[in-house]
Amino acid sequence: MKADTLKGHLDALVLSVLAAEPAHGYAIIERLKLRSGGAFALPEGTVYPVLHRLERGGFLSSEWTEVAGRRRRVYRLTRSGRRELGLRKNEWNAFSRAVQAVLA
Repeated sequence: MKADTLKGHLDALVLSVLAAEPAHGYAIIERLKLRSGGAFALPEGTVYPVLHRLERGGFLSSEWTEVAGRRRRVYRLTRSGRRELGLRKNEWNAFSRAVQAVLA
């Protein structure tokens, strides 16, 4: 899938992946790939600017953990992040219905 197609939607996709459980960056990329059936096979650096932006916006919190001697930053949705995800889902559903009506 073209990167331009994801533009504007990646924030919502990341929020959705993190709604299930906290995760580090690479795990988020893998979950996006798995849940999309491989359509969202993103380069590793793609998701980190999104994570930082969402954290600055108060939608995510993070903490450093260590697993097998490796440090990784684990991200989780905040209460504001859950509300934001709900808003973005509603926006997406309205947009999707409108596009389907035009393309039909």
